[in-house]
Amino acid sequence: MAGKVLSLLPPLLLAAAGLAGLLLLCVPTRDVREPPAFKYGIVLDAGSSHTSMFIYKWPADKENNTGIVGQHSSCDVRGGGISSYADNPSGAGQSLVECLDQALRDVPRERHVGTPLYLGATAGMRLLNLSSPEASAKVLAAVTRTLTQYPFDFRGARILSGQDEGVFGWVTANYLLENFIKYGWTGQWLQPRKGTLGAMDLGGASTQITFEMAGPAEDPDNEVQLQLYGQQYRIYTHSFLCYGRDQVLQRLQASALQTHSFHPCWPRGYSKQVLLQAVYESPCTRDQRPHTFNSSDRVTLSGGSDPALCRGLVSRLFNSSSCPFSRCSFNGIFQPPVAGDFIAFSAFFYTVDFLRTVMGLPVATLQQLESAVVTVCNQTWTELQARAPGAGAHLPNYCAGAMFVQQLLSRGYHFDERAFSRLTFQKKAGDTAVGWALGYMLNLTNLIPADPPGLLKGINFGSWVVVLLLFAAILLAAVALLLRQARPAKSPSAV
Repeated sequence: MAGKVLSLLPPLLLAAAGLAGLLLLCVPTRDVREPPAFKYGIVLDAGSSHTSMFIYKWPADKENNTGIVGQHSSCDVRGGGISSYADNPSGAGQSLVECLDQALRDVPRERHVGTPLYLGATAGMRLLNLSSPEASAKVLAAVTRTLTQYPFDFRGARILSGQDEGVFGWVTANYLLENFIKYGWTGQWLQPRKGTLGAMDLGGASTQITFEMAGPAEDPDNEVQLQLYGQQYRIYTHSFLCYGRDQVLQRLQASALQTHSFHPCWPRGYSKQVLLQAVYESPCTRDQRPHTFNSSDRVTLSGGSDPALCRGLVSRLFNSSSCPFSRCSFNGIFQPPVAGDFIAFSAFFYTVDFLRTVMGLPVATLQQLESAVVTVCNQTWTELQARAPGAGAHLPNYCAGAMFVQQLLSRGYHFDERAFSRLTFQKKAGDTAVGWALGYMLNLTNLIPADPPGLLKGINFGSWVVVLLLFAAILLAAVALLLRQARPAKSPSAV
């Protein structure tokens, strides 16, 4: 009888295991969300003096229809901006190859096809498009040919408007400083509901000022409305073409040639042979061209270290004689009063950083900034080289650049001491450079469909423990049965 019972145990155990399996199927489950995969986007910032590539990534799901974008990597293209290849368009495309090859390595291979690739050209190409639309079109065509040879999802190469450049720079600054959204300690994305800050960008060929307004702008051309993370923003923005650092320096050279036998913004003891064609070839100096001149002529221009005359040259850049609105910045452009916190980046930062760190001069107030500019402009070439031996080719132009920044803030944008105290000069926020490219990518993620989240099936922890204990009990019973059956089999052989 006992033998029959023992012989029934194996099928009974198998039946119990099957019953446990059926019970497992009946245990209620819930959907468990997989960690989202990352999407990638590539933006080429084709500036007037150089091109930079930024690779961004964000979770494949999105927050309020706007991606949580972060910088993945970057690459600086060797050589000048693509506008400098007007006489050699194919060279503009070839210059991008090294950085695009890096993008092939930085973006996972399985994401290449779905990674959007954009090129945005700024004021340098805007100027080239003004002076030679044909050359501008050829440069963009050459760049497009190169970009389409890569496996990314190329979305086009275009010239950004000054308004785009200003607004996207504003978006970048406020995004990086978590004014739109931040990751809370509870592990959720939160909207901090604090005010935004204004953004000022100084590039090679243009400068932009952008900040949030309480009401509508008197000039609709200066107003942009944005929606980010479910919030609506009314933005004032204006871009001044020909007021970038490089173009201002060129305009000051043209003025010095017309009004002085020397350059008052250059240090005394410094001289340079100036090619007239280089001075007058830009659309920004068109109004300063002599009626007749030999473009191949070279003129020796010497520095004068004269802050007062330098200020006079710079102040002529700002026309405040008429304003068709209740208030203007300069050149008849509407601007509401500057208010709140501001951040100034690009050449704003590099200029003030030179005064602060290289020259060791305080710049915490407008008065200190003005004094620092006068100090730099009083330096002779020998003194300047001794104080800033590693400044390189930009050293002769720091007086002119600093004078322009100081005049632009006070005379152009009407910053007083109170407003200036709320202005910071920054190159980066965290590990990310401040500029328009991230804001551009952030805006474009609204156009990129989100991936549906991956779902796994899961069971409650209590149910899982019960099923686990049941299987453990069955396993122990099976082991005990095997041991019991093995014992009688050995005993006859032992007699």
